[in-house]
Amino acid sequence: MTVRIQSIADINLRANQALIGELGVVDTIRFLNQFRAGSGDYTVERESLFRDMTAREIIAEIKSRRTEGI
Repeated sequence: MTVRIQSIADINLRANQALIGELGVVDTIRFLNQFRAGSGDYTVERESLFRDMTAREIIAEIKSRRTEGI
């Protein structure tokens, strides 16, 4: 039995074609953007943003924003 190993470029091309065929271009881009690396240092930003907040306060803020639709 012979197994053909595909290059990563070929696999990516086929995967993108499948996604575009199923989701369309816009939703494929939205889907793929979930997996892109961001920029900056979230650890440093997080310490700055939440320095004076307790975990309970952070959770309350999240819940508040969810109900406000922000």
